[in-house]
Amino acid sequence: MIRSRLLAIIVIAGSGLAAAAASAQPSSPEGGDTRFTFHRADDGGYLRLDGRSGQVSMCQRRTTGWQCQLVPDERTALEAEISRLQSDNAVLKKELLSRNLPLPDGMRPDQPGSKSLPKSQVQRPQLPDDAELNRIMGVMEKIWRRMVEMIQSVQRDLQKRI
Repeated sequence: MIRSRLLAIIVIAGSGLAAAAASAQPSSPEGGDTRFTFHRADDGGYLRLDGRSGQVSMCQRRTTGWQCQLVPDERTALEAEISRLQSDNAVLKKELLSRNLPLPDGMRPDQPGSKSLPKSQVQRPQLPDDAELNRIMGVMEKIWRRMVEMIQSVQRDLQKRI
């Protein structure tokens, strides 16, 4: 009985969240231009998402009209910092080697004429093999079956009450 009440609460809460998410979706833009989407912010302004570049801007009404300022992009800042650190690291390695000093353990000298790897080759994630995929699919299947069983149980309980 407690299980069925809990499931009913979960179903009701999920429905409420779905309704809230649907009402929070941006409305379709007038004129059919879908490049920008706007989302109301807590401070009365709007967040503007550029669908082409992915840039986000914060737009506020000012006395002179609307003003939008780009929101700093963490990813761009992190990539710039990584690039700076790689460059600094290469300079420090060269300086150590030029003074005939050993590099710290685990460090290798850069190959002549080679620079840091391009972003596309830095570290690609390893894809799971067939055995791992089969294991994942088995887990997902169990979860799905249990979820279907719970929904059927809730439906049976609701039908008994009617």
